[in-house]
Formats: sequence, structure tokens, C-alpha cells
Amino acid sequence: IKYGIRVDGPLFDTMIAHYLLYPELRHNMDYLSATYLRYRPIAIESLIGPRGKGQRSMREVPVKDVCEYAAEDADVTWQLMEHFRPLLAEHGVEQLFHDIEMPLVPVLAEMEEAGVTLDTEALRQSSDELNATLRSLEEEIYTLAGMEFNINSSRQVGTVLFEHLRLEEKVKKTKTGLYSTGEEVLEKLRSKHPIVDKLLDYRRVKKLLSTYIDALPERVDPATGKIHTSFNQTVTSTGRLSSSNPNLQNIPVREELGREIRKAFTADDAESVFFSADYSQIELRIMAHFSGDEHMTDAFRHGTDIHAATAAKIFGVTPEEVTSDMRRRAKTANFGIIYGISAFGLAERLAIPRAEARELIDGYFASYPRIKAYMDESIRTAAERGYVETLFGRRMFLPDIRSRNAVVRGYAERGAINAPIQGTAADIIKIAMIGIRRRFRQEHLRSRMILQVHDELNFNVRKEELDVVRRIVREEMEGAAKLSVPLTVDCGVGRNWLEAH
Repeated sequence: IKYGIRVDGPLFDTMIAHYLLYPELRHNMDYLSATYLRYRPIAIESLIGPRGKGQRSMREVPVKDVCEYAAEDADVTWQLMEHFRPLLAEHGVEQLFHDIEMPLVPVLAEMEEAGVTLDTEALRQSSDELNATLRSLEEEIYTLAGMEFNINSSRQVGTVLFEHLRLEEKVKKTKTGLYSTGEEVLEKLRSKHPIVDKLLDYRRVKKLLSTYIDALPERVDPATGKIHTSFNQTVTSTGRLSSSNPNLQNIPVREELGREIRKAFTADDAESVFFSADYSQIELRIMAHFSGDEHMTDAFRHGTDIHAATAAKIFGVTPEEVTSDMRRRAKTANFGIIYGISAFGLAERLAIPRAEARELIDGYFASYPRIKAYMDESIRTAAERGYVETLFGRRMFLPDIRSRNAVVRGYAERGAINAPIQGTAADIIKIAMIGIRRRFRQEHLRSRMILQVHDELNFNVRKEELDVVRRIVREEMEGAAKLSVPLTVDCGVGRNWLEAH
């Protein structure tokens, strides 16, 4: 794309082929060549030197050396294609490869090339505000502790919490003999002392600053004035896309702190708007489809507020009697249960006694009996086969599903329940992306798809094209799969991501 060359012929990516066949293994060409061809290719380091500041560009390498390297690359890739092509059909992933993963390659290439415009001035202002917040939190933490200490030192935080404030008698330590002060540990201590809340807030702000607010401006390409992330198809076991350099998938889009980051992602110019389209509760809809639970299916078919409907069932009240607290608990149960949350986990998340959380889960399964049956069947099938599948045949292997260790097996069982749902959601959004690109090209639109984050697609849209883009995006996203319940999409428009989402 950068050199004005558009590759539109049929594609066969050996890395992606191997990823579909064996998602849990490595997929780089050197590994594949050594494993399947018993051949070790020329290492790129022998041409450009080891990774680091002194590494040369390929342009500096003599043509005769590059020639041998490139010819070998092409030969090895061809041989790997010949090896993997029949295996795709044998493993039942040929259609997934040709109809979803390969057509997605040019979509992602164009998104990477388009990039996202970043308002670096807005981030600078956010940085000043958040640094002031950090200083304020620091003072509050010192006051609550009754002493000053290095908040960024796990050792000192552990000493303050467990020796000075004595928040817990039986304390877990790391292998090096330090107190554990990770997020999980602090979450459990929330109710013990107000300092814990402040420490968690401090860490979140600090991470936001270092990972995004202060780091993103450095990622802007001086030639384009935009951020150009790399989308990866072969990283997550469920088929979800990931992104790197920078990672835009982990931006805390739903948290209040994430507002500062979203505000900085803007439309390209005054003639454009930022357009966001987000699947509404797609994982719950897929759960309704897979389980065939008539109560959940009916709620989605009639456009009912699923969390309020769940609350009414669990608490035995009419929909009109559902309080905001009931709905909040039902929402946590809805999303928690499809991730295999335990009574202990739900109790912690809702800050309620474990017995009450157990009643909530029992009430949930009594309200949606087919969901429990689906979960049990998923675990049984996974134990039998060693893998689970998405609606489109993507396989996710669970080697620990037969483990004798109950904790390890429990983790795999949760994967057996959730991976087909997460993976199906990932496949559906990929199908939508392919369809949207095709329609944009057919209608010669200048608007561009620029970001994919979880269940959301983002676009830079020319103002005069907004109505047609909205229609195309809604049609392609809602029509990407035929489920027993409708797929629905929420759309938003603004000058930036915050306004649009």
C-alpha cells in the first residue's frame, strides 16, 4: 500500500494457516520451517545484525545477500503452503481460512495504513490533570497510612498494609519473601481499610499515564501525523484480534479514566466525523443462541432490557419492581456466569456474602435452565474431544480439561464454556469488517474503517457520507450471522471517540 501496490490476488498466509490448525503453538516462519520441513532458514540477524540500536536496515544489505534470503523465504513459504493446504480441509477449518481469515488481511492492511488521528494537545492537558490527581492521591494515602513511603514500591506497600496497618493476619508472600500486593490481593482487602481504594486508584492513574497518556504521542508517525497500530490475527486463542505498537485493545474504554484517552482519538479534519458502531451484548446473544434458552431468547427477540428481565426472574418481582441495585446484580451475574464465575467470585465482585451470591447463581440457573445445560454439555464435549468450536468451526484446544488438578481443570472448564462464545463474537465482527470494506469499495466511499476494539468498530467518516456509512455498517454488522436472536448495533457520532461512543 505504501508503495502504491495493491495485492488483490488470492492469498495463502502460512502463519494464519498454522494458527488455525494449531492455535496454541508458535507460528513464525523459522519455527514452521524447522518443525515441518526440517530446514533452518538464513537468520535475518545474519544480514542486518542483532536487534537493537545498531541494527541495519535491509536497504543497507548488498543485493546478492538479500536475493538469496528473499528467494529462500519464498521457497520455504511455498513448501509450507503445500504442507498445510490439505491439513486445513482435514481439520475442518478450510472455509474459515478462505472465507474469513484471508479476506480479512487486506481489511487490516488498509486500517493500519489509514491510521488514527491523535490530539496530542488534549493528551498533554490530560497528563497535567492526572499528575495533579496522583499528587492528591499521594497525600491522601500518606494521611491514611500515618506515614510517608514509596507508593511505587511493592515491598514498602506490603510493609505498610500488613505490618504497620495489620490488615490481614495470614498473609500470602511471593517466592522472594515479599508480601503480595497485586490488584487481586488489594481487591480482597477493599473493605478492610480506605487506604486500599486509594492505592488502587493511584495505580490505575499511574498505569494510564505511563501506558497511554504520556506514551501515545510518541507513537505518532511524523510523516502522517497519525498513530498506525499493527493488528495481529495469530495471537489470541479465541480468534479475537490483538494490536501492538501501540496496543489499542486494552484501552479502558468503559471506565471513567478511559475518557481522557478516547477524547484524544479524533476525526481527521473539519470535513470528517468520528463514527463508532458497537455490538450490543453480543456475547449474551450468542449464549442465548447456543443454549436455546427460551426465556433469554424471548427477551432478546422482544427487545427487552436483558439485565432488568434477568433481575425480575432472579428476584421474583415484576419488571416494574426491579430496582437499579437489582439490575446491577443481574448484569454482573449475566456477564459473570458466561465466564464461569463462582459464588466466591460473584460475592467479591458484588461485595455481598457468599451465601447470597450462591442464591443468586442458583436463582439464575433456575430462571435460565438451558444455560446450565449448555455449560455442562460444553464441558463434557470438551473433555471428550480436547477442544471446543465456534459457530464457524474455529477450534480452541483445552489440554488441561482432563487434568487431575481441580484448579487447573476448573480453568479449562471455564474456557470450554466461554471460548466458543468469545470466538464466535470474534468471527462475527471479522465477517462484518470484510462486508463493510467490500461495500465501501463498491460505493467508492472516501470514509475509512480505522479501529477495531473488542465488539466495536470505529471509522473516520466524511460528513457528506455519514448517512450511507451508517446504513452500510448497520446492515453488515447486524447481518454478519444468522442467530436465533437478532444482532443489534449501537451507533454514535462525534468529533472524537469519546463523543461517538
